[in-house]
Amino acid sequence: MRFPFDERKAAQAAAYLLKRHHGRLNYMKLIKLLYLADRKALLDLGNPITGDRMVSMPKGPVLSGILDLINWGKRRSETSVWLQYVSEPIGYDVTLAAEGISIDELDLLSESERQILDEIDEEYGRVDKWSLVELTHRLPEWHDPRGSSLLIDPAEILREEGRSEEEIRRLAQNANRALFLHDLDSFEIEPE
Repeated sequence: MRFPFDERKAAQAAAYLLKRHHGRLNYMKLIKLLYLADRKALLDLGNPITGDRMVSMPKGPVLSGILDLINWGKRRSETSVWLQYVSEPIGYDVTLAAEGISIDELDLLSESERQILDEIDEEYGRVDKWSLVELTHRLPEWHDPRGSSLLIDPAEILREEGRSEEEIRRLAQNANRALFLHDLDSFEIEPE
């Protein structure tokens, strides 16, 4: 099961959490909070907030595209929407790219998604990064990648949480449609 990754929406979700933490967070903690929010949105809404690929890594599950955006930042060849909302790492922290970002500017996040981000932050926002690593190691979808990374199929999360195969099949079909439409929308026709 694969969802379309929306970099702008991912950046807005990160900015939303950063605003809740006075504009600054350890980037490992931010990645863990975003993973937990995507996981909860998958279970509650039928699709994750960011649509990013979930992977098991040695320090627990992460969202791979967001990890790349944080790690590569301005070194990427193309302009990154991410950097309009989230700074490059300063030490092990990231900050809001612009202090004046208002909640109203985070317009891609639905009310339900903001509520999920609030709930995840209320439950785990005060937990330190190493405790979040331990906590995410206990999630049933995490498997030790032995120094590498392993793809996490969202269907596995749904199965582990007791969802029926019929519901999983329906959600996979919806994800495939959304991915197809996203790919179609990003397809550019060269002028003759």
